[in-house]
Amino acid sequence: MELRVGKKYRLGRKIGSGSFGDIYLGTNMTTGDEVAIKLESVKTKHPQLLYESKIYRILHGGLGIPTVRWYGVEGDYNVMVLDLLGPSLEDLFNYCGRRFKLKTVLMVADQLLSRLEYVHTKSFIHRDVKPDNFLIGLGKRQNVIHIIDFGLAKKYRDPRTHQHIPYRENKNLTGTARYASINTHIGIEQSRRDDLESLGYVLMYFIRGSLPWQGLKANTKKQKYERIMDRKMSTSTEQLCKGFPTEFRSYFEYCRSLRFEDRPDYAYLKRLFKELFYRKGFQYDNMFDWTVQNMQQERGRLGPERVPAAEAPGAGAAEEPEPADDPREKDRPPKASRDEERPKGTGERAANGERSADRDRSRSGQDNRNSGRSRQQQGSAAGSGRRRGDLADGPEER
Repeated sequence: MELRVGKKYRLGRKIGSGSFGDIYLGTNMTTGDEVAIKLESVKTKHPQLLYESKIYRILHGGLGIPTVRWYGVEGDYNVMVLDLLGPSLEDLFNYCGRRFKLKTVLMVADQLLSRLEYVHTKSFIHRDVKPDNFLIGLGKRQNVIHIIDFGLAKKYRDPRTHQHIPYRENKNLTGTARYASINTHIGIEQSRRDDLESLGYVLMYFIRGSLPWQGLKANTKKQKYERIMDRKMSTSTEQLCKGFPTEFRSYFEYCRSLRFEDRPDYAYLKRLFKELFYRKGFQYDNMFDWTVQNMQQERGRLGPERVPAAEAPGAGAAEEPEPADDPREKDRPPKASRDEERPKGTGERAANGERSADRDRSRSGQDNRNSGRSRQQQGSAAGSGRRRGDLADGPEER
């Protein structure tokens, strides 16, 4: 029997799952376009799909922002229909042997800075910046990196008056510990500077292959987060960036110099990396490492194989985010246990609850120039299943 949603979308096979529900491949029966369809039970104790759809609509029109094509209720499910996207940067990182060359890192940095700047201009901070939450597009948008998963996003200022939220301390960690800013670790309310510091860790993860605080062992989640914080705080920017261009160290020093309410100078940060890019003699030709690898594979076979993350050389560990700690967000579920590492050999949330289940299959090796089936919002379960309050005022915290 054919299942339909929104009267015009045919529900296809399941391509992902998360704590909030499941993700399916869908088809627009009028145009034939493929879409991603997220389903969330109307009986769920902590619904979040409506909140997420509203944020996507606020951000609509920005480059690298997926479009919500339909939201509504069908039978026992809340349904959101979104653009279908390709693999995440984490998938592509695995596909490329868990290290990106400098050229790729700098091209990625330029796009991700632009995405965060756009989100910030709309008065939101993301609060879960990590490789899993950036996906490449399909077809003509294969070189555009999209930002997804606004389950932990928060309004940091009034959109009309630009009145900033107040500085607070003693906050629980919200986001993903591996990439969290130092201020987030020590309990300070997040603001724009924290998204940017997290991005810095993402860039170093890509160029180094790993971060110094990965793989730490502890008996409890709390102890593990303390160990991550201690290692992060004791690792100087000089140590973290040793062996790489000084621009990376300058990036961190700038981000950590920002005060709570400061508007970052995004143009300065982009210029920092662009000047390095051209000084190295690189061309902005969108020839990312994964693009080159696909081309090399095509020379030896009819088409590139799909390489699951677990089979990529040196496949490492991802980490799930911590939910927000907003006490007035009644519809947010209690925090689940989340460790730093995901078990090797799987691309989905496994026994120890590590990796976002919505990325349940890595499709990294798929041809980015014609990867119409590759992936979509599968990475977006990272913040899913824990939202949220009234969007009009943004999620509030005491």
